[in-house]
Amino acid sequence: MTQTTDSVMPARRDPYSALRIRDFRLLILGRLIAQIGEAMVSVGVGWELYRRTSDPLALGLVGLVQVIPVMLLALPGGYAVDRFDRRRIILISQAFLVVCSLALLAISVSEGSLAVLYAILALIGAARAFNNPAESAFTPLTVPPSEFMNAVTWSTSVWQVSAIVGPALGGVLIALTGGAAAVYLVNAVAGLALIGAVLLIHARQTEFASPDEPPLQALRGGIRFLRDTPIILAAISLDMFAVLFGGAVFLLPVFATDILKVDATGLGILRTAPSIGALVMAMTVARRPPFQNAGRAMLLAVAGFGAATVAFGLSTSFWLSVFLLALTGALDNISVVVRHTLIMTFTPDTMRGRVAAVNSVFIGTSNELGGFESGATAALMGPVGAVVFGGIGTILTVAVIARLSPGLRRLKRITH
Repeated sequence: MTQTTDSVMPARRDPYSALRIRDFRLLILGRLIAQIGEAMVSVGVGWELYRRTSDPLALGLVGLVQVIPVMLLALPGGYAVDRFDRRRIILISQAFLVVCSLALLAISVSEGSLAVLYAILALIGAARAFNNPAESAFTPLTVPPSEFMNAVTWSTSVWQVSAIVGPALGGVLIALTGGAAAVYLVNAVAGLALIGAVLLIHARQTEFASPDEPPLQALRGGIRFLRDTPIILAAISLDMFAVLFGGAVFLLPVFATDILKVDATGLGILRTAPSIGALVMAMTVARRPPFQNAGRAMLLAVAGFGAATVAFGLSTSFWLSVFLLALTGALDNISVVVRHTLIMTFTPDTMRGRVAAVNSVFIGTSNELGGFESGATAALMGPVGAVVFGGIGTILTVAVIARLSPGLRRLKRITH
């Protein structure tokens, strides 16, 4: 695996090249439907819990009970993904998620125990600890290495579309039916769509982790690989700290109410802006040749993300704030595309599950801690001070990573 330094600009590439591959097209379609369903469920669970408890703490517990199983089981899940057939792990974990959604449906219809509802959410987190690294490691099996970046771009597009469409559909369905039960039913059907898509895919896993390697040694091997591959470790660390410091989204209700003076509709626009910006950037990246200086593009994008975060913290104009949030989403998308392409390209197939698991723990944990950091600094500095502090922290992180990782700084085109 090498990095090219060729300065000749390639011809404009086909933006739909990965989508022209049958297996990837099936996977991405199934994933789009399933992720829209999952986004709908997040709205349904929040609506139902608050309706039944009127307690904001009940909403906060949702993230906690789901993230703990992921943190505890992600590494074992990553090992299983490398050791056993990835397709089978996706099918089993996705079927388990369908059953969990039907269990939520039963709880909703019967007004059942909230303790049982939280237990189901914890089981969903446990299933995702296996499902997420399996899907991540399965994707490279559906496209050739030359299409990794295009495949990552379309994968991020699917996530952004689901983040926009899912909550909206969930809200409409709740409004039409007067409850969350229909949302859980739709999610179960969406999960079956992904199962059907995966069953139709021809790609097969051909390389597995050695069965003679003890599980604990295999887990340490995944961590050791990241330690010995500083360019991937630097990219993951950069995104992790950017998410940790750049948590302006967690304070949007405060900005909408107290600073920008807008209602719930305005808050919805603010929350949607980063996803719209990311989607527009993903479409742009898909139509352009691969980055000629991928490392520099990632560093500049994250630094720009920090600067846009600072500007958002200082803005008192609603539409300027919307633009700045969209800009943070667009710049973050560049970072995500480069990071995932790096991981796909430089990770051996027998190690993909474990590396994906470590990546999900890093980014997932920083998401949760980012919310806490934003809330804590807002209590000390106020919301404006907290967001500005976070943006400056992101810029300083870029400077440190660029200094400590010359390999990332000098990375040209990402090639296999």
